[in-house]
Amino acid sequence: MSYKTEELGKNSYKITIEVEAQEFDSACEKAYQKNKNKIQIQGFRKGKAPKALIEKMYGPSVFYEDAANIIIPDAYAKAAEECGLEIVARPEIDVEQAEKGKNFIFTAVVTTKPEVELGQYKGVEVEVPKVEVTDDEVIAELDKERERNSRNITVDDRPVADGDIVKIDYEGFVDGKAFDGGKAEDADLTIGSHTFIDTFEEQLIGKNIGDKVDVNVKFPEEYHAEELKGKDATFKVEIKGISVKELPALDDDFAADVSDFDTLDEYKADVKKGLEKKKKDEADRIKEDAVVEKIIENSTMEIPQPMIDEHKAQMAEDYAQRLQYQGLSIEQYFKFTGMTAEKFLEEMTPRAEKSIKTRLVLEAIVKAENLSASDEDVEKEFDDMAEKYGMEKDKIKEFIKGKELDNMKLDIACRKAVDLVRDAAVEK
Repeated sequence: MSYKTEELGKNSYKITIEVEAQEFDSACEKAYQKNKNKIQIQGFRKGKAPKALIEKMYGPSVFYEDAANIIIPDAYAKAAEECGLEIVARPEIDVEQAEKGKNFIFTAVVTTKPEVELGQYKGVEVEVPKVEVTDDEVIAELDKERERNSRNITVDDRPVADGDIVKIDYEGFVDGKAFDGGKAEDADLTIGSHTFIDTFEEQLIGKNIGDKVDVNVKFPEEYHAEELKGKDATFKVEIKGISVKELPALDDDFAADVSDFDTLDEYKADVKKGLEKKKKDEADRIKEDAVVEKIIENSTMEIPQPMIDEHKAQMAEDYAQRLQYQGLSIEQYFKFTGMTAEKFLEEMTPRAEKSIKTRLVLEAIVKAENLSASDEDVEKEFDDMAEKYGMEKDKIKEFIKGKELDNMKLDIACRKAVDLVRDAAVEK
């Protein structure tokens, strides 16, 4: 196999690849073996007709397309690796010569990675939210923990009050007829939660266990069930139980029960520390995004359309896989949302462009700053992957080598580039 490259324009090249005639003839033989059982020739049992007879009846090119499909993937992959071009999109393939006894020739028009002219990337000015945790935020976090450790206490000596949890049976009627979905037994309802429509909950206040109440309400005009929109309804409700949520006291005993600390003050300090870390991590993320966005603005690059199209296709494929994990096909998603494949890809364009530009400027900074992944960095990455996927590190190493390993090292170097520009940025 031989090849030659020709520059067609900015970030576009044509690779002409020539494969020896003997290899093409061998591919034709493979195509014959693959397809002979599908071809019926009078006088021969299916699959027994000689190759020469089939070519005589259907023309010498009968197996050329399949032969080309056998040859092209490996030949293109080898040429793409050897030519030294940084190809960023699927090639446009065109067969120029396919003939028995002659070399097989095809071309691949490819798109290459664009050059980036970096502007200022150190010391860029960005606005970053201040990391501050208030006493109210700490108390709110403690209250969440109290909620998680609450218990329901049965009440039987008073009527329903705001905030109570009532256990009810109910059935709804519109124009005197029961409607679908309007009936339940032993349902728990918190008074004041506004879980039910209109004034349903308020009408239960003051009622006692065992009371049977007619609750009159009106469905909202924007209600999800078409047949109930704006309709007056009556719910026949029986109150079967009343309980209240009891929160644990905010004291040292509570702290000892829910944490590794003996006192409430120690627990509060730890909660505050956790909130500060969470806010700091979020502020760092916001700062990183703002810094990279500013660097992109300061830099110059032209993104080839095939590169954007390739990235959008990959994003769409990733999204479809995530849906599949949830038991939903992309076709079902389109049906439920009214989306089309064309609109779906169109809406991905801004994200795809930003993702590409981000990666390009980070790679340019890696090159400018001579950043790289050390052996320790690589080993730590493998350790993290082993823990994340629950696999042995040596097994992961078997899968990630060669080009995949190079890409992983570049990912690590790009993360170092993010750290570098973030730490060098000036906060307004």
